[in-house]
Amino acid sequence: MRDRLSTGAVYVLPALLAALLTGCTQPAAGGESDKGTGATASVSPSATRASGFGAVFLAVDECSSFGKASFTEVPCTSERAAARVVARHDGTPAGGPPCPATTDFVLHISEQSQISDEDGDGAVPQGYACMRNLEPPHPGDPGGGGGPRTIVGDCVYGAGSGQVRETACDGKGAKKPQYKVVKAVAERSRCPLSTALYVQLGGAQPVGCARPL
Repeated sequence: MRDRLSTGAVYVLPALLAALLTGCTQPAAGGESDKGTGATASVSPSATRASGFGAVFLAVDECSSFGKASFTEVPCTSERAAARVVARHDGTPAGGPPCPATTDFVLHISEQSQISDEDGDGAVPQGYACMRNLEPPHPGDPGGGGGPRTIVGDCVYGAGSGQVRETACDGKGAKKPQYKVVKAVAERSRCPLSTALYVQLGGAQPVGCARPL
């Protein structure tokens, strides 16, 4: 789903694309089996490495610049600052802890050795930074229509072939919302009777109970 770029590069998961979802329509009170699952995809533009302002590149509470195709680390007091790091982990999102629920987008950081570090401030391990915009909009908020995670309060629409994807609950997105995630539970049997769709959320309560709008 996410491609590694060249050494020292950073790339972003666009906020307008949702995290992996799976959902299947089924009567909430039981009965028929699953009819299908769906998953979203992402496209990650390349970005440049910053000169660095701390011991760790893009550490928690540090900021990144504006940019659609590239981001650099900048002081949070800079006019160029656009988003703040709310969590930072080594490795890859697939094998590491999930970002906080209201993360707006994720920056993926490729490994860089001390020898190739042009700034001489040490090696940069492979990792990812969970980012929150300094100013609205916040697509990671409940109903915002984006962010790397689907959470309670988010809306989805049927994308065909049993797939569902996230969209803004206010109807201002490219697609109109059809279902809203109203509860997160450990298993489907705990969803309300009004549930018409199950969405995979991950975490301790991995099942999202969605009702039709």
